[in-house]
This record gives sequence, C-alpha cells and structure tokens, in this order.
Amino acid sequence: MIRELIVNVLCSFSGTIAYSVLYNVPKKYYVCCGMTGAAGWLVYKALVQGISPAIASFFGTLVVVLISRMLTVRMKCPITIFLVSGIFPLVPGAGVYYTAYYLVTNQLSLAAMKGIESVKIAFAIVFGIVCIVSIPREVFQMGYWKQRRWRKG
Repeated sequence: MIRELIVNVLCSFSGTIAYSVLYNVPKKYYVCCGMTGAAGWLVYKALVQGISPAIASFFGTLVVVLISRMLTVRMKCPITIFLVSGIFPLVPGAGVYYTAYYLVTNQLSLAAMKGIESVKIAFAIVFGIVCIVSIPREVFQMGYWKQRRWRKG
C-alpha cells in the first residue's frame, strides 16, 4: 500500500516535470511544477477509492490550482506555468483513448460509458479551475492578510 503510494507520487512528479521540460518551462520552476502535479495526483488517488473519479478529479484540481495560485504570487510568474503542468496527471487521456478504441471495435455501449466518464472528468477539471481562479489575486498575498489583521486590531 505505502509502496504503491510512493510509486504513484514519484511517477506523477516525474511525469509533470517531463511535461514541463517538453513545453519549455524555465528550469527554476521544475521542482515546483512536479510538486504541484504530485499533490493533485495524491489527492485524486486518496479520494478515488471512495467516490467517483470525476469528483476526485475535481478535488485534485482544486489542490493543483490552489498551489499554482500560491506559487504564482510567491515566484512572480504566470499561473499557466504551474497550472498546465500540474493538471497533466489528472487529464483523462486513457479514457479518451479507450472511447476511440471501443468506437473503432464497434463496442458502442463501452464507448459511450467511457466517453461520458471522460467528459465528466473534463468538466470537473474545468469547474475546479474556475472555482479557484475566480478568487482575487490579493487573497494569495501576505500583505492582504497583514492589512486585514491590522484593520481588525
């Protein structure tokens, strides 16, 4: 169990970094991108055992986007560097592949089932991104919280 979890985290970490390399992310952001992808995948794997893959993808996406927003403010760079790389492990690529495979092999009921599941996961990812990106940028800056505490005191 623990060994499988460690392998999953390492694979998602290295896969996210490989995706970052492929899309020319600056080298100084590789580790942060890897940690973002690994955190999202870890949340997904923890939740998918008890709930549907779409809902687990939603919560994994929330974690990825939240970490991306924090790193964006901290490192003073665009959010797409961390967001696109971090979402990579959650994208339902295998589901889309099997949908096409079942269509080609004329197994239409399996194709419909896999296709609908893939669309649900894709919408969950989009909804997770929208939920966190709609929060104003100032909330992720330390000065905002210091100023709020000063006003109350």
